Amino acid sequence: MTSVLENIGLVFLRLFEQTGLWFRMLWRTVTWAARPPWEFEEWLRQMVRVGVESVPVVFLTTMFTGMVFALETYNGFHRVHAENYVGSAVALAMLRELSPVLVGLMVTGRVGSSMAAEIGTMRVTEQIDALKALATDPVHYLFVPRVIAGIVMLPFLVILGDALGIGGGYIVAVKLLGANAVIYKNVTWQFLGLKDLWTGAIKAGAFGLILTLTGCVRGYYTSGGAEGVGRSTTRAVVSASLIILLTDFFLTKLLMNL
Repeated sequence: MTSVLENIGLVFLRLFEQTGLWFRMLWRTVTWAARPPWEFEEWLRQMVRVGVESVPVVFLTTMFTGMVFALETYNGFHRVHAENYVGSAVALAMLRELSPVLVGLMVTGRVGSSMAAEIGTMRVTEQIDALKALATDPVHYLFVPRVIAGIVMLPFLVILGDALGIGGGYIVAVKLLGANAVIYKNVTWQFLGLKDLWTGAIKAGAFGLILTLTGCVRGYYTSGGAEGVGRSTTRAVVSASLIILLTDFFLTKLLMNL
């Protein structure tokens, strides 16, 4: 019984330790982001990496999510003769919830893992120590461009995902299931407002911060050679995904009351 309690305590201590490290690096990143020199070329390179190169993944994920959601919603609404409201349901779900979360998780798997692997490799090959020897702060050089790229580009990816998801829903409902195109378009925009759009954009910015910073932190504290890089990559994806899902609940609750 004592060993079980000790193991539980160690788990919580590890959790608190990792949380403290995450917020410590967040503070250092924010501090360095406001201090020159600003590497704008590196910022743009990371924005292309996070944003432009993630478009194919976002395209497939959000398009087919909108199509499946419209298909399931149409069949369900048809039972109560409310199929005319499928467009509104798809649009609201994509803008407020599905697109931000799905884009955040997919970009985490694609970009967050690569950031953890890249920085973790630099750690085990002593390149980060070399940066310190050259009087270059690793947080300023490695963290700031990646975190800024995540915060800036995720909202654009989510807005793209919104459009693709709504378009996919239209294709399924109108072209496949025979819904009235005029009614579908009118109902799609009838219950939408700017709040729905910026709610998703705020979530996207928060998720961009989470996935990039988590990947960088996991990579920065890598140890154990090549095997350690693999562990850090896996932990970065799992940790960022869980944090995104937890943060999504609290952000939704907060933004609902605004």
